[in-house]
Amino acid sequence: MTPQERIQELRKLLNEHNHKYYVLNQPEISDQEFDRLMRELEDLEAQHPEMDDPLSPTRRVGSDINKNFQQIKHLYPMLSLANTYSVEEVDEWVQRTQGSLMGEQVTLVGEMKFDGTSISLIYEHGRLVRAVTRGDGEKGDVVTDNVKTIRSIPLELHGEGWPDRFELRGEILLPWREFDRLNAERAFNEEPLFANPRNAAAGTLKLQDPREVSRRGLDAYFYYLLAEPQDLPSDNHFDNMMAVRSWGFKVSDAMCKLETIDDVDKYINFWDTARKELPVATDGLVFKVNSLRQQLNLGYRAKSPRWAIAYKFQAERALTRLDFVSFEVGRMGIVTPVANLDPVLLSGTIVKRVSLHNEDIMRGLDVHEHDMLYVEKGGEIIPKITGVEVSQRPKDAPVIKFVSHCPACGTPLVRVEGEAAWMCPNKYGCPPQIAGRVEHFVGRRMMNIDGIGEETSELLYNHGLVTNIGELYDLTYDKLIAMDSRIGHKTAERIMQGLRDSLEVPFDRVVYALSIPFVGETVAKKLARGAHDIDTLMAMSQEQLEAIPDIGKRIAESIIDYFAQPLNRQIIERLRQAGVQMAMPEESTEGRTDKLQGKSIIISGTFAKHSRDQYKEMIERNGGKNVGSISKKTDYVLAGENMGPAKLEKATSLGIPIISEDDFLKMIE
Repeated sequence: MTPQERIQELRKLLNEHNHKYYVLNQPEISDQEFDRLMRELEDLEAQHPEMDDPLSPTRRVGSDINKNFQQIKHLYPMLSLANTYSVEEVDEWVQRTQGSLMGEQVTLVGEMKFDGTSISLIYEHGRLVRAVTRGDGEKGDVVTDNVKTIRSIPLELHGEGWPDRFELRGEILLPWREFDRLNAERAFNEEPLFANPRNAAAGTLKLQDPREVSRRGLDAYFYYLLAEPQDLPSDNHFDNMMAVRSWGFKVSDAMCKLETIDDVDKYINFWDTARKELPVATDGLVFKVNSLRQQLNLGYRAKSPRWAIAYKFQAERALTRLDFVSFEVGRMGIVTPVANLDPVLLSGTIVKRVSLHNEDIMRGLDVHEHDMLYVEKGGEIIPKITGVEVSQRPKDAPVIKFVSHCPACGTPLVRVEGEAAWMCPNKYGCPPQIAGRVEHFVGRRMMNIDGIGEETSELLYNHGLVTNIGELYDLTYDKLIAMDSRIGHKTAERIMQGLRDSLEVPFDRVVYALSIPFVGETVAKKLARGAHDIDTLMAMSQEQLEAIPDIGKRIAESIIDYFAQPLNRQIIERLRQAGVQMAMPEESTEGRTDKLQGKSIIISGTFAKHSRDQYKEMIERNGGKNVGSISKKTDYVLAGENMGPAKLEKATSLGIPIISEDDFLKMIE
């Protein structure tokens, strides 16, 4: 056997033993024998550099080269899941899903919701080519070198039948055993302990040193396969994941098919207890529609698929003493009471501060000074106060009352109409509101100006350099250096570079960054697309705003009120002068036609070739208009299977042509 043949043989052998040890938990050789084979391969590769392969088992230990992460757009957006917190809510979702599919038989797949950090792997020709974090759902960080160090992830696939190119979604986890080991090491070295396995896994994956990543002992489970439909092994999710398992990936043994609501309820009841015996952290279950055709027809909401839902396990509960209640002012002026507690460990996290939300909730809990409070983790993420242990209340302890004046600027508070919240109306003179709007503006998902956080925002305001977001662009390197000793040369350079880079941030993120009440990230995107530029947005009437999808009366009124303020218009002009993007880029005309120009089309039923959302996009790209109800002005009904009888009857009575998928696709060819 030549050295080159022995290298290939050793690589194959070591990959097989890695799989048996880390995925199947069925080691066949001792650690010493594995190490001997690895050393032999290392020696042979050193003697034959022409045989270099970035996916060799010897590369799993990683190198100590330090480099920044590249960001890349996902092939398919990585959306989040809608959450439920009771069996009844899951049952209602199952029933809604069946109704949306016009009574078709629906098989579900139940699986664990692992508490780690999401990852997307791209394989080509059976080899790992790229690993990307979830990021903001649209783009993420390329962490391929770090993922290569995770021994349960195959670098080259086992078995057969995989697509030539595919994407696999999963969760990177730090097992409890490794979490305890690392925290024991950190305690011995007097280093801060990791709060929980999820944060430790996410932080580890973003380390710049793959060698340290390898040492930490990450693991990974996978839960969804994406490829061109004709390339997938099966037309259903469960069988696809069984194929994924045969290729060498870890797929949870908890994954199974569920035919009835009763099956779903039994699955939840079983895993609510059994999950505690698992070697990795979980925070719930996930239920998915098994049929890929049905998934396609159910489609997506703005942030989540309609064909899947998460069920969060009931939270852990602890009892701890209240030290005091602080009242804190947010960027919108809302005053929030916060319970400051004796530290308590809950679901692997130290909890010290918990929001009491508003006066009504605080009064309903009847919180007195130094009460013993019950604390839970809502969905095992957000801590909340759920009750008071009155039997342990100190004698004559006074009730805690909500403040009547702003704790930051002294302005009398006003009650938000129709809500339980109290607000400081001094929007342009209250320090926490101003600093909060600055902190929001510079955030990663807004303008992404590096170097400015909560503390720096307050410093900029206190030194009179930034009293509104427009004044950020008046900052200079010299002003920053002279402001405070905590702003060093590197920080000042980062801030100035961040300001320059922010001029390339797209218009929809600029709208989100403005801190318009009730305008979140998704609404900002719809406003940007609907208005196209800032001048149009500022001039739109309430009726015009409400014509934009998902913009209701409350949001429209808030937008009009925001732009009615002279200072806000001055800020917009300052941002414009600085070069901030104030319009959407001109859309490419590629793929656009006028074949449906002036035609109003309604979509009804379920489809086999494309989803309803895809058909809506096709209608718009070909000049047509999507409508939600049938009228005399409707030109066509695009009908799939199980079209509602009421719509069919109305379309027939009005003489509106009913066209099939094939008819429609021929119209736009």
